[in-house]
Amino acid sequence: MSTLTLQTVERDSFFTRLDFRPKLWMMAVITLVALVWESPAMEGLLALLVIITCLAAGVKVSTIRSIIVLLLPFSLFIIVMQGFFAEDLIQTRLHREALTPVFTFPVSWWLIGGGTMTWEGVRYALNVIFKTLTIILIVPLGVFTTDVNAMVLGMVKARIPYKIAFVFSSTLRFFPLIFGEIQSIIEAQRLRGLAFESMGPVRRLRVYAKVAVPLILGAMVRSQMLEIVLQSKAFTGSPDRTYLHESELKKADYAVIVFFSLFLVVAAVAYVGWGVGRFGGPI
Repeated sequence: MSTLTLQTVERDSFFTRLDFRPKLWMMAVITLVALVWESPAMEGLLALLVIITCLAAGVKVSTIRSIIVLLLPFSLFIIVMQGFFAEDLIQTRLHREALTPVFTFPVSWWLIGGGTMTWEGVRYALNVIFKTLTIILIVPLGVFTTDVNAMVLGMVKARIPYKIAFVFSSTLRFFPLIFGEIQSIIEAQRLRGLAFESMGPVRRLRVYAKVAVPLILGAMVRSQMLEIVLQSKAFTGSPDRTYLHESELKKADYAVIVFFSLFLVVAAVAYVGWGVGRFGGPI
């Protein structure tokens, strides 16, 4: 059984040498732009650039493929919903009554007879899909290329409360443990003669649902142990503490911050002034 686990990239790259603060700014800017843009062409280009950057930074192809596969049911659902049922929304967006039909079900068909999928609805669905993909993939680009300790230090330097940074880092450290525990539970059931390969999807889903009980109990035990350890060390969450490594912004870090600041300004001006990124806009 292959699982999507939290990981760090295995090779050195431009992103691995960056401080976490410019990565935070990059993630915030790209997420904001992706949320504002409504053009499927612009969203698709942004998603493609993020995928290429993830590959260049060393994020595994299997990780990106797993994310895309997990999004496929959601994508099909969005295409159906927007293609068939978003007519009023799209007419309001485009300020026109007539939309371009892709196909229409025969009127004689029960329940779905007369339903029409529109090209504009499909384009709006693609915008939502690319938007979701961009927002999801920008996280591995920033997180997988940074050591957890460097993340905490970068967040503290960015004036984020230390308690929030500590909770964030603790969550990241818990992911490999949780995925490992899932793997152990599944392997234990295989040793007892449970053959997942011969099961149907419904029965397999029921078996996976039963994994949740020992998994939740194990997570609760680990969280209680962490609480005891923190109390024994008199954890207060104060940022006034010493760190093993220092975090200083270098020329490359400033260059990334300036680049994405300019990108945000240009995207905002183009969106407001010329409609670039709007649904039904020039691009």
